[in-house]
Amino acid sequence: MEQKKGYHIAVLGATGAVGQQMIQSLEKKDFPISRLTLLSSARSAGNTVRYKGEKLTVQEATSESFADVDIALFSAGGSVSKEFARHAVAHGAIVVDNTSAFRMDENVPLVVSEVNEGDIHNHKGIIANPNCSTIQMVVALEPIRQKFGLEKVIVSTYQAVSGSGAAAVEELKEQSKAILNEEPYEPAILPVKGDKKHYQIAFNAIPQIDKFDENGFTFEEMKMINETKKIMHLPELQVAATCVRLPVATGHSESIYFEVNEEGVSSQEIKELLKNAPGIVLQDDPENQIYPMPADCVGKCDVFVGRIRKDLDNSKGFHMWVVSDNLLKGAAWNSVQIAESLINLGLVK
Repeated sequence: MEQKKGYHIAVLGATGAVGQQMIQSLEKKDFPISRLTLLSSARSAGNTVRYKGEKLTVQEATSESFADVDIALFSAGGSVSKEFARHAVAHGAIVVDNTSAFRMDENVPLVVSEVNEGDIHNHKGIIANPNCSTIQMVVALEPIRQKFGLEKVIVSTYQAVSGSGAAAVEELKEQSKAILNEEPYEPAILPVKGDKKHYQIAFNAIPQIDKFDENGFTFEEMKMINETKKIMHLPELQVAATCVRLPVATGHSESIYFEVNEEGVSSQEIKELLKNAPGIVLQDDPENQIYPMPADCVGKCDVFVGRIRKDLDNSKGFHMWVVSDNLLKGAAWNSVQIAESLINLGLVK
């Protein structure tokens, strides 16, 4: 199919943190856009957003907002996605959804371009963007799976508060100031806004992200477990996760233990493999204290990997440290990559 010179792109949730990053990512990629429609709730409609030096007015999303839209990037919450996705698809748009609304739907591809771009061919109008923590992990693991196979993954995450929204970042700042000034404060957002208890995040670590499932894992942990298996097409892969919120504004970190299928694989082989893998920056020089840190990944679109070492007891086991900007590669950038793949694969009419 011959590519058009420009595409009508819509961003739903344009005034939110991820929506803003989507718009910036479209500009950074110089995405072939003939028209950009910015959508939000009635509350945020009327605001203006800059794109390539031009002020664009945000419109209230309605069922008719997606007429003539080619690709619609959604990041306005699961309930909003469920409400508007069917309208967008009915108008002929392809929806790239950044919420959890459709991720585990067997009819919806769950895509990370560096891992399973080919699954895009199976879309029926909606493509899901995975959880931010899942994305950076599978980008780091996929080259290893391809070369040496994969049997088990155990991950502990150290997640930034921006994953809970801009208000959580503001709470982190205000709590930090209050504690340093020995002033009173009242936690109101973390670990889950509106839940029965809220805890201090400043100078603390909260071992809960999202609500708890009956099995003792949180929904965030179950997302990582189930999404990894779906994306990598490995339903029998053993995956376990523990997700922790840290007082970091932006940038998720992960300590990953994994086991390969083959014997005799060295840590140097893993490093060489990842050094040349798409979307990955290897930062692994312990002698000179070079390793990934969230403060250094903010505003960058890659997945940063380091501290790669062989397990001392299991000959097939390895450890590594993985860091990425959760608002970019973990959300907006990956969504725009999916849109780019749709065009490159000739799937946009």
